[in-house]
Amino acid sequence: MIYRRVVKRLLDVLISFLALLLLSPLLLLLAILVRLKLGSPVIFRQDRPGLHGKVFQLVKFRTMTDRKDENGELLPDEVRITPFGKKLRALSLDELPEFWNILKGDMSFVGPRPLLVRYLPLYSPEQAHRHDVLPGLTGWAQVNGRNAITWQEKFQYDLEYVRSVSFAMDVKIVMMTIRSVLKREGISSENSATMEEFHGN
Repeated sequence: MIYRRVVKRLLDVLISFLALLLLSPLLLLLAILVRLKLGSPVIFRQDRPGLHGKVFQLVKFRTMTDRKDENGELLPDEVRITPFGKKLRALSLDELPEFWNILKGDMSFVGPRPLLVRYLPLYSPEQAHRHDVLPGLTGWAQVNGRNAITWQEKFQYDLEYVRSVSFAMDVKIVMMTIRSVLKREGISSENSATMEEFHGN
């Protein structure tokens, strides 16, 4: 319990601060490349539910264009994502700005990934327990398939993590994350460039 309430947060603050400091040259380079290849804004911001469903603004590097159809509606993700954006996602480099979310306390390094706000009313009472902990940069579902598994499997992994938070499990997930990133596993679902829409149970 002390790990979940105190130690985990202290580690998040320390590691995210050092990561932002040490990776600042890489972050600057990526920002310049995104600006040149995708335009402005460089940072993609989106409201996501965090601990207890409280909404925060997640920040990532932009990976898609703003291309729209004749009605002014954004085109599907698979049309708007660029080859450069795909590379950023494959290497998880688009996620690096989330170190700022971790430093602020919106997120943790390890936890269920923060999904879309519009999904909140679609969760079952059991699935809603994924918000009993801070959302994470990576999580148990991410290292067990990421976007290549079903929503039901994703929620099962999230809830298993919530029930079993520990230092040992977090270390295991971080190590598995490094392996998954290097192997570029589970970046897309079978039918979508990212993850299929969740429509409830």
